[in-house]
Amino acid sequence: MGLKDTTPKDGLSWYIKWISSLILISAMAVRASGGSNFLDTTLSLIGASGWFFVACIWGDRSLITLNAIAMFILFSGILQRFI
Repeated sequence: MGLKDTTPKDGLSWYIKWISSLILISAMAVRASGGSNFLDTTLSLIGASGWFFVACIWGDRSLITLNAIAMFILFSGILQRFI
């Protein structure tokens, strides 16, 4: 029993989802290595924003909700750094 990919394999959303996933993985690597919290948060915000855009293209309400909330939390964290 193999996994069946049901997401689009071409078009803009395919590129954005993979780039956003790589950015999120980079953010996790920064976090795990004890790197800059600001860099981790910024990369996470960029990755979540990309996935939010993809979710809007797909019309996937659960991904829209998840990433909208993530963007709000991450942006709030960045904003607190400057206030």
